[in-house]
Amino acid sequence: MKYIVVAMSGAADQPVEELGTKTPLELAKTPNLHHLAKVGKVGLVRLCSDKVEPTPDVSLLNLLGYDADKVYTGLGPVEAANLDLKLEDNEVAFRMNFITEAEGRLADPTSGRIPTKEARALINFLNKKLGSDFVRFFAGAEYRHVAVIKDSHGFEALSARTHSPEAVTGQPMEDYFPKGPGDELLKKLMMDARLLLQDHEINQVRVDLGENPANMIWLWGQGRPLRLKKFQEMSGLSGAAVAGIEFAKGIARAAGLTVLEVQGATGDLETDYEKKGKMLLTALEEKDFVVVHINAIDEASRRGDVRAKITAIEAADHFLLSKAKKYLEDVKQVRVLVTPCHAALWKTRKRTREAVPFVIAGKNVTGDDIEELTETTAKVSELKMKNGAELLEYLLLK
Repeated sequence: MKYIVVAMSGAADQPVEELGTKTPLELAKTPNLHHLAKVGKVGLVRLCSDKVEPTPDVSLLNLLGYDADKVYTGLGPVEAANLDLKLEDNEVAFRMNFITEAEGRLADPTSGRIPTKEARALINFLNKKLGSDFVRFFAGAEYRHVAVIKDSHGFEALSARTHSPEAVTGQPMEDYFPKGPGDELLKKLMMDARLLLQDHEINQVRVDLGENPANMIWLWGQGRPLRLKKFQEMSGLSGAAVAGIEFAKGIARAAGLTVLEVQGATGDLETDYEKKGKMLLTALEEKDFVVVHINAIDEASRRGDVRAKITAIEAADHFLLSKAKKYLEDVKQVRVLVTPCHAALWKTRKRTREAVPFVIAGKNVTGDDIEELTETTAKVSELKMKNGAELLEYLLLK
């Protein structure tokens, strides 16, 4: 038996007048998704509880059957797992953004989406100038990186409240600097980096070209090491993950899934859906369980770009779900689960905890009377799941 899980991160939304009181998912042309709804079962699942922020990494953890309320420690440790960093108990991993600071305000949380090559050079520079036995910087992609800070008291000494840079955009940074244990150290580290970065030649060139410079770092999302029970131990299935964004790969690595790197799969709007679809089929040759994570839809919501959101949903359907549908028709011994994981509202650029639709199709799944997968059709379904563990158990039920 094979299992395919497609996480269309953030595809769920709310109806708005600008779209004729419809959602992007309702407006998008998704014949393959609707086919799965016709032959399978549609339902609702809540993958974000009230205890943890409704973020894509949290919803993905829950989708894979983990209880994020218990195991999630922060985005920093998740992305550290992707870099295969072996954190000691006295080390705390922070997500570190390169940001653009202007007149005391956080002007751009992505530094103009600085290219990875330039960002890596800046990471090397920071390690030479600020790195030590207690502070290390690790390169991720674009503006997304990891800082690891060591303290004899571990997380307790570095547990200051931090804010995501997206939430601070346009605001005076002084109002949102870390508050609590370790705040002076963290603030000093950010300000020291600012003094160094503002004069770096890479940033000087970026300014000359009219691009936002990476003239400061922002530390947030810190936590203890992420420790997950291996997915194969939980399910008895060998597994793989196809993903482009760092947090999805980090969760997969921590879960013991084989992460399949796809050239052109960036986690951004221009991600290569077709290559992801082909990699899905390749993975199924050796693995029993394959999860494909699509971040572009959530990214479009975060940018408030409804056209891009609809386009991303349609691209996922055309290039990826089409292959899952054909595999289902040809192989028979397979089940397919598709869900948005969480709702991401393009109009407000915020994510919500509300239940989202899902569809399960395949072997021994009897269809219902619902013929489309949308937020509206799922609400009339009698199939309602309380959490990801319940949904995963239903999917794997023989």
